[in-house]
Amino acid sequence: MSEFRTERDSMGEVRVPAQAYYGAQTQRASENFPVSGQPLPPELIHALGLVKFAAAVVNRDLGKLTGTGKNPLDDAQVEALLSACREVASGKFDDQFPIDVYQTGSGTSSNMNANEVIANRAIEIVGGDRFAPDKPIHPNDHVNMGQSTNDMFPTAIHVAAASAIDGKRLPKLKRLADVLADKAQQWDKIIKIGRTHLADATPLRLGQEFSGYARQLELSIERGKRALAALFELPAGGTAVGTGINTHPEFGGKLAQTLAKETGLAFVEAENHFEANANRDGLVECSGQLRAIAVTLFSVANNIRWLGSGPRCGFYEIKLPDRQPGSSIMPGKVNPVMCESMMQVCARVIGNDQALAFAGATGGNFELNIMMPMMGATILESVHILSGATGAFVDFCALEMEANAEACQAAVEKSLAMVTSLNPHIGYERAAAVAKEAFKTGKTIRELCQDQKILPDDVLEKALDPYSMTEPH
Repeated sequence: MSEFRTERDSMGEVRVPAQAYYGAQTQRASENFPVSGQPLPPELIHALGLVKFAAAVVNRDLGKLTGTGKNPLDDAQVEALLSACREVASGKFDDQFPIDVYQTGSGTSSNMNANEVIANRAIEIVGGDRFAPDKPIHPNDHVNMGQSTNDMFPTAIHVAAASAIDGKRLPKLKRLADVLADKAQQWDKIIKIGRTHLADATPLRLGQEFSGYARQLELSIERGKRALAALFELPAGGTAVGTGINTHPEFGGKLAQTLAKETGLAFVEAENHFEANANRDGLVECSGQLRAIAVTLFSVANNIRWLGSGPRCGFYEIKLPDRQPGSSIMPGKVNPVMCESMMQVCARVIGNDQALAFAGATGGNFELNIMMPMMGATILESVHILSGATGAFVDFCALEMEANAEACQAAVEKSLAMVTSLNPHIGYERAAAVAKEAFKTGKTIRELCQDQKILPDDVLEKALDPYSMTEPH
């Protein structure tokens, strides 16, 4: 059997791998873009399949596929078309999407890739010859009916990203928030020294510190919901430039309803198709929320890394789980690897957001943004790696962290910031002098005050009670 078959499109003949489900347009694009070796993310391929399924359902229900137009389909062919779309959505044909991410800016190449695979598979399902030149189920006439790449590809990006955020990102954030809140409760009685500017500050409780981290994650969940909501308006129905040429006036609304039913997400037809076709502001907004989440996760992971530093020459106020040897030369060294992994991921997501903002601002001219494949792949990468890093951080770090109460207590007593509670008794200027002398002599604030009889013992004991410093009074 030959390794190739010959297919024809509007530009002429082209050789295609013999058993491929895709056709001439996919092959041309595959040859034109030998750029990164990275095809579309699987989530985006699956979303294309689901969007094509929804389009076929709507066109069937509106009588377009079986109507009196050119080459109407019979009921069996319509069902085959729906089945083929479902198979693409399920991931069965991921290997049939070879086109590089860095392709034509509208995503036309990948849209036609989906159209060709679905058409040929549908023909196969009804027992036809998918290699025949005359396609009874046609990639453009049937699979792409009432559609343009310009409205359907961004619709697929929205569906893919929203599904990923809802199914992967938000649950992982909730789990980390719960773990941090649990640690905050467990450690509420452990007093430690606060730090501002990386310098000693007044005491607080380790549980209070971690309650702040938990709240950061709670706010990140809200940002995740806003990221999700930014994707709910779908461009489908605008076709080429927003006018809806060659589609039924109810197509966009019914397609959004179908996708909402399939995914459980609140998709709606875009309020203005000229805006929805021309701009990718929703993706930019979504990415901005993901960036804010990444900033939070970086901050939390970095603080935990610092708190776990040591074990003898750092803070070591919390004990991080040992995950792996930390050095090829220093025996016994263990590093905060889960924190570092999270921080690298967050840096990448912050960079991804810059790429998306640039693409949103500069890639759109008049009725189309021509950065869509990159934008789709990039936002999905952000969701994917944030989800993976958060899940790993919970499982291999946050759950197993332990408080080092002894180190916390020792640092509190040594801190010069303990003098702050003496302000109401001796005034700021004298308190500052006490702190300087304590540092110079190597004594604690308590020891110096006792030696110099600065306050009566009972007053001093009450004033230097570290627990009382952790609440307003």
